Amino acid sequence: MLEIKGVSKTFRLQDQSLKAVDDVSFSVQPGEIYGIIGQSGAGKSTLLRCINVLERPDKGEIFIDGQDVLRVGESELLEKRKEIGMIFQGFHLLMQKDALHNVLLPAMIHHQDAKKAREKARELLALVGLEDKMHAYPKTLSGGQKQRLAIARALVTSPRYLLSDEATSALDPQTTESILNLLKKIGKEYSLSIVMITHQMEVAKEICNRVAIMEKGKFIEEGTVEEIFLRPREKETRALIRSVQKKENVISSGGPVYRLGFAHKTANRPIIAETIRKFNVDINILAGDIHSVQEEQIGNLTVEIWGRESDIANALAYLNENQVRWEVVA
Repeated sequence: MLEIKGVSKTFRLQDQSLKAVDDVSFSVQPGEIYGIIGQSGAGKSTLLRCINVLERPDKGEIFIDGQDVLRVGESELLEKRKEIGMIFQGFHLLMQKDALHNVLLPAMIHHQDAKKAREKARELLALVGLEDKMHAYPKTLSGGQKQRLAIARALVTSPRYLLSDEATSALDPQTTESILNLLKKIGKEYSLSIVMITHQMEVAKEICNRVAIMEKGKFIEEGTVEEIFLRPREKETRALIRSVQKKENVISSGGPVYRLGFAHKTANRPIIAETIRKFNVDINILAGDIHSVQEEQIGNLTVEIWGRESDIANALAYLNENQVRWEVVA
């Protein structure tokens, strides 16, 4: 298991300092895909570089299977890094090397057996769909192919953890989908734990089991993707969710506006009609959408509810009893 405890990192900039990571703690379970979401400058990439000690934190602990990698010597740290693969936003490929030798690079750094490493590299190129590009150079590959090559390279040392830094942000939607499907596939086949950095909630809902929202170096909210979508607590989280919702104008009559969140058990059930009949209230739907999260359906509705105060209270209680989460938004 990967455990991050109280990690902080400050950069000194002439006469001032920038706290990029501020007392961050979280854990990633075996086989889990954990997303860290936030806008540019939130500290996400610095945190990722702290995890594999490309940046050494000012304080905190980073445990890989119970061992704090910040307390080991350089040779032992190099061995531990074999267990952590890294995918970069900008690919970071060697342009003067062909695909096969790009994949082999980490194995060479770690002095692995050359024959076994070559066999592993060929296997991985086939896994990512580049078996016919083995001797092609990066300049001849598309963006999606370059990222697939970078994924193969990250796996050549047989890591148990994979760090992905905005791996899809430079790709078009169709290519992004194919890369996310590939990451899900290799996560299952190789029993990898994946930490995924992204500024796109759309990416997180497609692939992550749990997510944390990061702002100004801190985690401001954490939970399963379902929990975050159904009941976001923080303003920044709600803004990220709105970025993947349908762009609709919400015009109310001036009364209270509620946001209802439907988990998969109620997303396809006529719960609104039931509520209207049972409690003699009128529900005006202002906006709504349905998301697919980890192959489950999650719905959101923005509504007005009219009626007697006691009837509205009973209606809201009934919704809550039936796993429909609600909050007043206006």
